Amino acid sequence: MVNFNRDHQAVLDEILLENPLVGSGKMFGYPAYYVGKKLSICLYEEGVGLKLPAETATKLLEEDENTIPFQPLGRPKMKEWIQINLDDSKDYWQYTEVFEESIQFIWEQQQQS
Repeated sequence: MVNFNRDHQAVLDEILLENPLVGSGKMFGYPAYYVGKKLSICLYEEGVGLKLPAETATKLLEEDENTIPFQPLGRPKMKEWIQINLDDSKDYWQYTEVFEESIQFIWEQQQQS
């Protein structure tokens, strides 16, 4: 059964869906946000997973107590993916720049393909 915080989804919809590069979809049955056909950000259980440049992901894992490796369905850690876990959904607004970096990173990867 898919379990995620619907309040987190409402905040992420506000933050992300105004961006014309971002579309909504699903990942493993969880709400997700895509740039083109590539996954950028998704809800997963009580947190939000996102793909970032490896340097940014490493820095957040080292310096941000709310950040853990993203391991959906028990998969191994992925070097460019992190999960941000916050109790109060509104606190995700503090990560707007991180979300924007994820969107830009995915967009740039697609431009190089």
